[in-house]
Amino acid sequence: MNRSEETTAKARPAPDPRGPGAHPRRPAADVTTPRREPQLVNPSEGAAQMRRRSVVVIGGGFGGLEVVHALAGCEIDVTLMDRKNHHCFQPLLYQVATAALSPADVAWPIRSIFSAQKNVTVIMAEVDRVDTGGQVVTTTDGLNIPFDELVIATGVTSSYFNHPEWAQYAAGLKTIEDATRIRARILGCFERAERTADPAARQTSMTFVIVGGGPTGVELAGSIAEIAQNVLARDFRHINPRTAKVVLVEAGERLLSAFAADLSRYTEGALQRMGVEVLTRASVARCSDDGVVLADGRRIDSCCVLWAAGVRATPAANWLGAQADRAGRLLVDAQLRVPPHPNIFAIGDIAAARSEGRPVPGLAPAAKQMGRFVGELITRKVSGLKGEQPVFVYRHQGDLATIGRKSAVVSIGRLRLTGFLGWLFWSVVHVYFLIGVRNRVAVAINWSWEYLTFQRGARLIS
Repeated sequence: MNRSEETTAKARPAPDPRGPGAHPRRPAADVTTPRREPQLVNPSEGAAQMRRRSVVVIGGGFGGLEVVHALAGCEIDVTLMDRKNHHCFQPLLYQVATAALSPADVAWPIRSIFSAQKNVTVIMAEVDRVDTGGQVVTTTDGLNIPFDELVIATGVTSSYFNHPEWAQYAAGLKTIEDATRIRARILGCFERAERTADPAARQTSMTFVIVGGGPTGVELAGSIAEIAQNVLARDFRHINPRTAKVVLVEAGERLLSAFAADLSRYTEGALQRMGVEVLTRASVARCSDDGVVLADGRRIDSCCVLWAAGVRATPAANWLGAQADRAGRLLVDAQLRVPPHPNIFAIGDIAAARSEGRPVPGLAPAAKQMGRFVGELITRKVSGLKGEQPVFVYRHQGDLATIGRKSAVVSIGRLRLTGFLGWLFWSVVHVYFLIGVRNRVAVAINWSWEYLTFQRGARLIS
Protein backbone atom coordinates (compact mmCIF):
# COMPACT_ATOMS: atom_id res chain seq x y z
CA MET A 1 0.00 0.00 0.00
CA ASN A 2 1.49 3.35 -1.02
CA ARG A 3 1.40 6.48 1.23
CA SER A 4 -1.69 7.99 -0.40
CA GLU A 5 -3.67 4.74 -0.06
CA GLU A 6 -2.55 4.44 3.56
CA THR A 7 -3.73 7.99 4.26
CA THR A 8 -7.07 7.29 2.57
CA ALA A 9 -7.54 4.14 4.56
CA LYS A 10 -6.86 5.96 7.80
CA ALA A 11 -9.32 8.71 6.83
CA ARG A 12 -12.07 6.24 5.74
CA PRO A 13 -14.65 5.87 8.55
CA ALA A 14 -15.08 2.44 10.10
CA PRO A 15 -18.24 0.57 9.03
CA ASP A 16 -21.24 1.11 11.28
CA PRO A 17 -21.94 -2.19 13.14
CA ARG A 18 -25.70 -1.31 13.00
CA GLY A 19 -25.72 -1.87 9.22
CA PRO A 20 -25.72 0.33 6.13
CA GLY A 21 -29.28 1.65 6.63
CA ALA A 22 -28.71 3.00 10.12
CA HIS A 23 -29.05 6.73 10.84
CA PRO A 24 -25.63 8.36 11.09
CA ARG A 25 -24.30 8.77 14.59
CA ARG A 26 -23.95 12.29 16.01
CA PRO A 27 -20.31 13.01 16.71
CA ALA A 28 -19.31 12.97 20.33
CA ALA A 29 -18.92 16.36 22.00
CA ASP A 30 -15.41 17.78 22.15
CA VAL A 31 -14.91 18.23 25.89
CA THR A 32 -11.96 20.54 25.30
CA THR A 33 -14.16 23.15 23.56
CA PRO A 34 -15.45 25.72 26.05
CA ARG A 35 -19.22 26.17 26.20
CA ARG A 36 -20.39 29.39 24.55
CA GLU A 37 -23.23 31.36 26.10
CA PRO A 38 -25.90 32.36 23.57
CA GLN A 39 -25.26 35.85 22.29
CA LEU A 40 -25.86 37.96 19.24
CA VAL A 41 -22.96 38.95 17.08
CA ASN A 42 -23.60 41.33 14.20
CA PRO A 43 -24.93 39.05 11.45
CA SER A 44 -22.19 38.30 8.99
CA GLU A 45 -20.83 35.37 7.08
CA GLY A 46 -17.42 33.88 7.60
CA ALA A 47 -14.84 34.07 10.33
CA ALA A 48 -13.23 37.12 8.75
CA GLN A 49 -16.39 39.13 9.29
CA MET A 50 -16.67 38.01 12.92
CA ARG A 51 -13.13 39.24 13.61
CA ARG A 52 -14.00 42.79 12.59
CA ARG A 53 -14.33 45.41 15.29
CA SER A 54 -17.82 45.93 16.63
CA VAL A 55 -19.38 49.28 17.54
CA VAL A 56 -22.67 49.33 19.43
CA VAL A 57 -24.73 52.54 19.40
CA ILE A 58 -27.59 52.76 21.91
CA GLY A 59 -30.20 55.28 20.82
CA GLY A 60 -31.68 56.19 17.44
CA GLY A 61 -31.96 59.93 17.97
CA PHE A 62 -30.06 62.68 16.17
CA GLY A 63 -26.71 61.81 17.76
CA GLY A 64 -27.00 58.05 17.33
CA LEU A 65 -27.91 58.32 13.66
CA GLU A 66 -25.02 60.69 13.03
CA VAL A 67 -22.50 58.25 14.55
CA VAL A 68 -23.74 55.43 12.34
CA HIS A 69 -23.66 57.62 9.22
CA ALA A 70 -20.08 58.66 10.06
CA LEU A 71 -19.03 54.98 10.20
CA ALA A 72 -20.43 54.16 6.75
CA GLY A 73 -17.05 53.73 5.07
CA CYS A 74 -15.32 52.02 7.98
CA GLU A 75 -14.39 48.33 8.00
CA ILE A 76 -16.32 47.57 11.18
CA ASP A 77 -19.66 46.11 12.19
CA VAL A 78 -22.15 48.58 13.65
CA THR A 79 -25.15 47.64 15.78
CA LEU A 80 -27.75 50.34 16.37
CA MET A 81 -30.14 49.64 19.26
CA ASP A 82 -33.31 51.49 20.17
CA ARG A 83 -36.49 50.74 22.12
CA LYS A 84 -38.50 51.98 19.13
CA ASN A 85 -38.26 50.97 15.50
CA HIS A 86 -38.32 54.59 14.32
CA HIS A 87 -36.40 57.83 14.53
CA CYS A 88 -38.56 60.70 15.76
CA PHE A 89 -38.00 64.31 14.69
CA GLN A 90 -38.58 65.78 18.14
CA PRO A 91 -38.64 69.49 17.16
CA LEU A 92 -41.99 68.87 15.44
CA LEU A 93 -43.56 66.61 18.06
CA TYR A 94 -45.62 69.51 19.37
CA GLN A 95 -47.33 69.67 15.96
CA VAL A 96 -48.42 66.06 16.34
CA ALA A 97 -49.65 66.90 19.84
CA THR A 98 -51.71 69.79 18.48
CA ALA A 99 -53.15 67.97 15.43
CA ALA A 100 -51.15 69.85 12.79
CA LEU A 101 -49.22 66.75 11.67
CA SER A 102 -49.65 62.99 11.84
CA PRO A 103 -47.12 60.76 13.63
CA ALA A 104 -45.84 59.33 10.33
CA ASP A 105 -44.96 62.85 9.17
CA VAL A 106 -42.29 63.25 11.87
CA ALA A 107 -40.97 59.69 12.15
CA TRP A 108 -39.08 57.30 9.89
CA PRO A 109 -38.23 53.57 10.29
CA ILE A 110 -34.62 53.21 11.41
CA ARG A 111 -34.11 50.11 9.28
CA SER A 112 -35.16 52.06 6.22
CA ILE A 113 -32.66 54.81 7.00
CA PHE A 114 -29.74 52.36 6.96
CA SER A 115 -30.99 49.80 4.44
CA ALA A 116 -28.17 50.70 2.03
CA GLN A 117 -25.43 50.79 4.70
CA LYS A 118 -24.40 47.14 4.75
CA ASN A 119 -22.21 47.29 7.85
CA VAL A 120 -25.21 48.23 10.03
CA THR A 121 -27.49 45.92 12.00
CA VAL A 122 -30.57 47.47 13.63
CA ILE A 123 -32.00 45.90 16.79
CA MET A 124 -35.23 46.92 18.50
CA ALA A 125 -34.50 46.19 22.14
CA GLU A 126 -34.18 47.78 25.56
CA VAL A 127 -30.94 47.75 27.54
CA ASP A 128 -30.90 45.96 30.88
CA ARG A 129 -27.22 46.28 31.78
CA VAL A 130 -23.74 46.86 30.39
CA ASP A 131 -20.74 44.73 31.36
CA THR A 132 -17.95 47.25 30.87
CA GLY A 133 -15.23 44.72 31.68
CA GLY A 134 -16.55 41.98 29.42
CA GLN A 135 -17.66 44.56 26.84
CA VAL A 136 -21.17 43.17 26.46
CA VAL A 137 -24.55 44.91 26.36
CA THR A 138 -27.41 42.78 27.71
CA THR A 139 -31.00 43.53 26.75
CA THR A 140 -34.10 43.02 28.89
CA ASP A 141 -34.98 39.89 26.89
CA GLY A 142 -31.57 38.30 27.53
CA LEU A 143 -29.74 39.14 24.32
CA ASN A 144 -25.98 39.64 24.71
CA ILE A 145 -24.31 42.01 22.26
CA PRO A 146 -20.50 42.30 22.39
CA PHE A 147 -18.73 45.54 21.54
CA ASP A 148 -15.29 46.99 21.08
CA GLU A 149 -16.62 50.55 21.22
CA LEU A 150 -19.90 51.62 22.81
CA VAL A 151 -21.76 54.88 22.15
CA ILE A 152 -24.50 55.95 24.57
CA ALA A 153 -27.04 58.25 22.89
CA THR A 154 -30.18 57.54 24.90
CA GLY A 155 -31.36 61.11 25.45
CA VAL A 156 -33.54 62.35 28.29
CA THR A 157 -37.08 62.15 29.63
CA SER A 158 -39.29 64.67 31.41
CA SER A 159 -38.28 65.72 34.92
CA TYR A 160 -40.86 66.68 37.54
CA PHE A 161 -38.39 68.06 40.09
CA ASN A 162 -38.67 65.33 42.73
CA HIS A 163 -42.41 64.98 42.19
CA PRO A 164 -42.72 61.90 39.96
CA GLU A 165 -46.38 61.61 40.93
CA TRP A 166 -47.10 64.71 38.85
CA ALA A 167 -46.42 62.74 35.67
CA GLN A 168 -49.92 61.22 35.78
CA TYR A 169 -51.47 64.71 35.74
CA ALA A 170 -49.06 66.72 33.57
CA ALA A 171 -48.07 65.00 30.33
CA GLY A 172 -44.54 65.47 29.02
CA LEU A 173 -43.64 65.52 25.34
CA LYS A 174 -40.71 63.32 24.34
CA THR A 175 -42.12 60.53 22.16
CA ILE A 176 -44.73 59.85 19.49
CA GLU A 177 -46.83 58.14 22.16
CA ASP A 178 -46.64 61.26 24.34
CA ALA A 179 -47.74 63.41 21.41
CA THR A 180 -50.79 61.29 20.55
CA ARG A 181 -51.83 61.18 24.22
CA ILE A 182 -51.59 64.96 24.47
CA ARG A 183 -53.55 65.35 21.23
CA ALA A 184 -56.31 63.14 22.63
CA ARG A 185 -56.31 65.11 25.88
CA ILE A 186 -56.52 68.51 24.18
CA LEU A 187 -59.28 67.52 21.76
CA GLY A 188 -61.06 65.56 24.48
CA CYS A 189 -61.25 68.67 26.65
CA PHE A 190 -63.29 70.47 24.00
CA GLU A 191 -65.52 67.41 23.60
CA ARG A 192 -66.09 67.32 27.36
CA ALA A 193 -66.94 71.01 27.42
CA GLU A 194 -69.45 70.54 24.58
CA ARG A 195 -71.57 68.18 26.68
CA THR A 196 -71.15 70.02 29.99
CA ALA A 197 -73.99 72.28 31.16
CA ASP A 198 -72.23 73.80 34.17
CA PRO A 199 -70.42 77.03 33.10
CA ALA A 200 -67.60 76.65 35.65
CA ALA A 201 -66.92 73.04 34.67
CA ARG A 202 -67.06 74.03 31.02
CA GLN A 203 -64.42 76.73 31.53
CA THR A 204 -62.21 74.31 33.46
CA SER A 205 -62.42 71.88 30.55
CA MET A 206 -61.31 74.64 28.19
CA THR A 207 -58.40 75.86 30.33
CA PHE A 208 -54.96 74.63 29.28
CA VAL A 209 -51.88 75.07 31.46
CA ILE A 210 -48.39 74.66 30.00
CA VAL A 211 -45.57 74.53 32.55
CA GLY A 212 -42.22 75.68 31.16
CA GLY A 213 -41.39 78.69 29.01
CA GLY A 214 -38.72 77.18 26.77
CA PRO A 215 -39.21 76.54 23.04
CA THR A 216 -41.49 73.53 23.59
CA GLY A 217 -43.71 75.37 26.06
CA VAL A 218 -43.95 78.44 23.82
CA GLU A 219 -44.77 76.33 20.76
CA LEU A 220 -47.43 74.33 22.60
CA ALA A 221 -49.07 77.46 24.02
CA GLY A 222 -49.18 79.20 20.65
CA SER A 223 -50.46 76.13 18.83
CA ILE A 224 -53.25 75.43 21.33
CA ALA A 225 -54.32 79.08 21.11
CA GLU A 226 -54.49 78.71 17.32
CA ILE A 227 -56.66 75.60 17.65
CA ALA A 228 -59.11 77.46 19.86
CA GLN A 229 -59.14 80.71 17.88
CA ASN A 230 -59.14 79.36 14.33
CA VAL A 231 -59.32 75.60 13.82
CA LEU A 232 -62.24 74.68 16.09
CA ALA A 233 -64.07 78.00 16.08
CA ARG A 234 -67.02 76.79 13.95
CA ASP A 235 -67.06 73.09 14.81
CA PHE A 236 -69.12 73.05 18.02
CA ARG A 237 -72.75 73.95 18.73
CA HIS A 238 -72.86 74.47 22.50
CA ILE A 239 -69.48 76.05 23.23
CA ASN A 240 -67.37 78.81 21.78
CA PRO A 241 -63.80 77.46 21.53
CA ARG A 242 -62.52 81.03 21.31
CA THR A 243 -63.29 81.41 25.02
CA ALA A 244 -60.66 78.78 25.84
CA LYS A 245 -57.95 79.92 28.23
CA VAL A 246 -54.28 79.10 27.64
CA VAL A 247 -51.85 79.79 30.50
CA LEU A 248 -48.06 79.54 30.11
CA VAL A 249 -46.21 79.24 33.44
CA GLU A 250 -42.47 79.98 33.62
CA ALA A 251 -40.42 79.95 36.82
CA GLY A 252 -37.70 82.21 35.40
CA GLU A 253 -37.73 85.91 34.70
CA ARG A 254 -38.53 85.56 31.00
CA LEU A 255 -39.55 83.14 28.29
CA LEU A 256 -36.92 81.54 26.04
CA SER A 257 -34.11 82.26 28.49
CA ALA A 258 -31.49 80.93 26.05
CA PHE A 259 -32.47 83.57 23.47
CA ALA A 260 -31.60 87.26 23.42
CA ALA A 261 -33.72 89.38 25.76
CA ASP A 262 -35.35 91.32 22.91
CA LEU A 263 -36.55 88.08 21.32
CA SER A 264 -37.97 86.94 24.65
CA ARG A 265 -39.93 90.17 24.93
CA TYR A 266 -41.20 89.78 21.36
CA THR A 267 -42.29 86.22 22.11
CA GLU A 268 -44.20 87.20 25.24
CA GLY A 269 -45.97 90.01 23.40
CA ALA A 270 -46.87 87.77 20.46
CA LEU A 271 -48.36 85.13 22.75
CA GLN A 272 -50.36 87.72 24.65
CA ARG A 273 -51.78 89.06 21.40
CA MET A 274 -52.92 85.51 20.65
CA GLY A 275 -54.78 85.42 23.95
CA VAL A 276 -52.21 83.42 25.96
CA GLU A 277 -51.79 84.40 29.60
CA VAL A 278 -48.06 84.44 30.38
CA LEU A 279 -46.96 84.04 34.00
CA THR A 280 -43.23 84.52 34.68
CA ARG A 281 -41.47 84.12 38.04
CA ALA A 282 -44.18 81.57 38.80
CA SER A 283 -43.35 78.05 39.92
CA VAL A 284 -45.69 75.12 40.46
CA ALA A 285 -46.14 73.95 44.05
CA ARG A 286 -48.80 71.30 43.44
CA CYS A 287 -50.23 69.47 40.47
CA SER A 288 -53.35 67.33 40.40
CA ASP A 289 -56.05 66.12 38.04
CA ASP A 290 -57.99 69.35 38.49
CA GLY A 291 -55.19 71.85 37.86
CA VAL A 292 -52.14 73.40 39.48
CA VAL A 293 -51.35 75.52 42.52
CA LEU A 294 -48.52 78.02 42.18
CA ALA A 295 -45.93 78.78 44.84
CA ASP A 296 -47.65 82.08 45.67
CA GLY A 297 -50.93 80.27 46.35
CA ARG A 298 -52.70 81.03 43.09
CA ARG A 299 -54.79 78.17 41.79
CA ILE A 300 -55.51 77.45 38.13
CA ASP A 301 -58.32 74.97 37.53
CA SER A 302 -57.67 72.92 34.42
CA CYS A 303 -58.38 69.51 32.95
CA CYS A 304 -55.26 69.66 30.77
CA VAL A 305 -51.83 70.39 32.25
CA LEU A 306 -48.83 69.90 29.94
CA TRP A 307 -45.24 69.70 31.17
CA ALA A 308 -42.32 71.31 29.33
CA ALA A 309 -40.30 72.43 32.34
CA GLY A 310 -37.35 70.12 32.70
CA VAL A 311 -35.59 66.92 31.73
CA ARG A 312 -33.73 64.09 33.42
CA ALA A 313 -31.32 61.62 31.93
CA THR A 314 -32.09 58.02 31.11
CA PRO A 315 -30.46 55.49 33.51
CA ALA A 316 -27.26 55.08 31.48
CA ALA A 317 -25.09 56.05 34.46
CA ASN A 318 -26.53 53.08 36.36
CA TRP A 319 -25.73 50.72 33.49
CA LEU A 320 -22.10 51.81 33.44
CA GLY A 321 -21.55 52.54 37.13
CA ALA A 322 -20.19 55.89 35.94
CA GLN A 323 -20.23 59.39 37.40
CA ALA A 324 -23.13 61.66 36.54
CA ASP A 325 -24.21 65.21 37.27
CA ARG A 326 -27.30 66.15 39.31
CA ALA A 327 -29.54 65.64 36.27
CA GLY A 328 -28.16 62.12 35.75
CA ARG A 329 -26.15 63.03 32.65
CA LEU A 330 -22.89 61.16 32.14
CA LEU A 331 -19.70 63.10 32.79
CA VAL A 332 -17.42 62.95 29.76
CA ASP A 333 -13.91 64.11 28.87
CA ALA A 334 -12.81 66.31 25.97
CA GLN A 335 -13.21 63.37 23.55
CA LEU A 336 -16.72 62.62 24.88
CA ARG A 337 -15.46 59.43 26.53
CA VAL A 338 -16.96 58.22 29.81
CA PRO A 339 -14.17 57.91 32.39
CA PRO A 340 -12.56 55.54 33.12
CA HIS A 341 -13.60 53.71 29.94
CA PRO A 342 -11.59 54.79 26.87
CA ASN A 343 -13.88 52.82 24.53
CA ILE A 344 -17.25 54.12 25.82
CA PHE A 345 -18.66 57.44 24.60
CA ALA A 346 -21.72 59.51 25.52
CA ILE A 347 -23.31 62.02 23.17
CA GLY A 348 -26.38 64.22 22.94
CA ASP A 349 -28.59 65.09 25.90
CA ILE A 350 -27.26 62.19 27.98
CA ALA A 351 -23.76 63.72 28.04
CA ALA A 352 -22.75 66.51 30.43
CA ALA A 353 -20.28 67.79 27.85
CA ARG A 354 -18.36 71.05 27.83
CA SER A 355 -16.79 72.89 24.94
CA GLU A 356 -14.25 75.65 25.45
CA GLY A 357 -15.29 75.88 29.09
CA ARG A 358 -19.03 76.20 28.44
CA PRO A 359 -21.76 73.55 28.75
CA VAL A 360 -22.95 72.08 25.46
CA PRO A 361 -26.72 72.74 25.13
CA GLY A 362 -29.24 69.95 24.75
CA LEU A 363 -30.09 70.75 21.15
CA ALA A 364 -30.41 68.59 18.04
CA PRO A 365 -27.51 70.35 16.23
CA ALA A 366 -25.27 69.72 19.25
CA ALA A 367 -26.17 66.02 19.28
CA LYS A 368 -25.44 65.76 15.55
CA GLN A 369 -22.05 67.45 15.97
CA MET A 370 -21.16 65.14 18.86
CA GLY A 371 -22.22 62.08 16.88
CA ARG A 372 -20.13 63.11 13.89
CA PHE A 373 -17.13 63.76 16.14
CA VAL A 374 -17.32 60.35 17.83
CA GLY A 375 -17.82 58.58 14.51
CA GLU A 376 -14.71 60.24 13.11
CA LEU A 377 -12.78 59.46 16.30
CA ILE A 378 -13.63 55.75 16.04
CA THR A 379 -12.70 55.79 12.34
CA ARG A 380 -9.29 57.26 13.23
CA LYS A 381 -8.77 54.52 15.80
CA VAL A 382 -9.76 51.70 13.45
CA SER A 383 -7.57 53.15 10.70
CA GLY A 384 -4.58 53.17 13.04
CA LEU A 385 -3.99 56.91 12.84
CA LYS A 386 -1.62 58.14 15.54
CA GLY A 387 -1.02 61.57 16.94
CA GLU A 388 -2.76 63.90 19.33
CA GLN A 389 -6.44 63.16 19.87
CA PRO A 390 -8.78 65.95 18.72
CA VAL A 391 -11.12 67.51 21.28
CA PHE A 392 -14.79 68.20 20.74
CA VAL A 393 -15.63 71.81 19.92
CA TYR A 394 -19.28 72.79 19.69
CA ARG A 395 -20.28 75.33 17.06
CA HIS A 396 -23.55 77.01 17.94
CA GLN A 397 -25.71 77.34 14.84
CA GLY A 398 -28.40 79.58 16.28
CA ASP A 399 -31.75 79.46 18.05
CA LEU A 400 -35.20 79.11 16.49
CA ALA A 401 -38.68 78.93 17.98
CA THR A 402 -42.08 79.30 16.41
CA ILE A 403 -44.86 81.09 18.25
CA GLY A 404 -47.81 80.62 15.94
CA ARG A 405 -49.18 81.38 12.53
CA LYS A 406 -46.77 83.72 10.71
CA SER A 407 -44.81 84.31 13.92
CA ALA A 408 -41.42 82.96 15.02
CA VAL A 409 -38.09 84.15 16.42
CA VAL A 410 -34.71 83.35 14.88
CA SER A 411 -31.25 84.17 16.18
CA ILE A 412 -28.23 83.11 14.10
CA GLY A 413 -25.09 85.08 14.84
CA ARG A 414 -25.97 88.71 14.29
CA LEU A 415 -29.08 87.81 12.32
CA ARG A 416 -32.38 88.44 14.11
CA LEU A 417 -35.69 87.56 12.50
CA THR A 418 -39.18 87.86 13.93
CA GLY A 419 -42.73 87.64 12.65
CA PHE A 420 -43.45 86.29 9.18
CA LEU A 421 -39.81 86.22 8.02
CA GLY A 422 -38.81 84.33 11.14
CA TRP A 423 -41.69 81.90 10.65
CA LEU A 424 -40.78 81.33 7.00
CA PHE A 425 -37.11 80.73 7.89
CA TRP A 426 -38.10 78.36 10.71
CA SER A 427 -40.40 76.41 8.38
CA VAL A 428 -37.79 75.96 5.64
CA VAL A 429 -35.12 74.83 8.12
CA HIS A 430 -37.36 72.24 9.75
CA VAL A 431 -38.59 70.81 6.46
CA TYR A 432 -34.99 70.56 5.24
CA PHE A 433 -33.81 68.59 8.28
CA LEU A 434 -36.62 66.04 8.16
CA ILE A 435 -35.53 62.55 7.11
CA GLY A 436 -36.98 61.30 3.84
CA VAL A 437 -38.46 63.04 0.82
CA ARG A 438 -41.91 61.70 1.65
CA ASN A 439 -41.88 63.36 5.09
CA ARG A 440 -40.66 66.66 3.67
CA VAL A 441 -43.35 66.72 1.01
CA ALA A 442 -46.09 65.66 3.46
CA VAL A 443 -45.16 68.32 6.01
CA ALA A 444 -44.89 71.05 3.38
CA ILE A 445 -48.32 70.13 1.98
CA ASN A 446 -49.93 69.98 5.43
CA TRP A 447 -48.50 73.36 6.42
CA SER A 448 -49.60 74.92 3.13
CA TRP A 449 -53.11 73.51 3.55
CA GLU A 450 -53.35 74.77 7.13
CA TYR A 451 -52.03 78.19 6.14
CA LEU A 452 -54.65 78.56 3.40
CA THR A 453 -57.66 76.96 5.10
CA PHE A 454 -57.02 77.28 8.88
CA GLN A 455 -57.77 73.54 9.09
CA ARG A 456 -55.76 70.71 10.65
CA GLY A 457 -56.29 67.24 9.27
CA ALA A 458 -54.91 65.14 12.14
CA ARG A 459 -57.65 65.86 14.69
CA LEU A 460 -58.07 62.26 15.79
CA ILE A 461 -58.73 61.05 19.32
CA SER A 462 -57.26 57.58 19.54
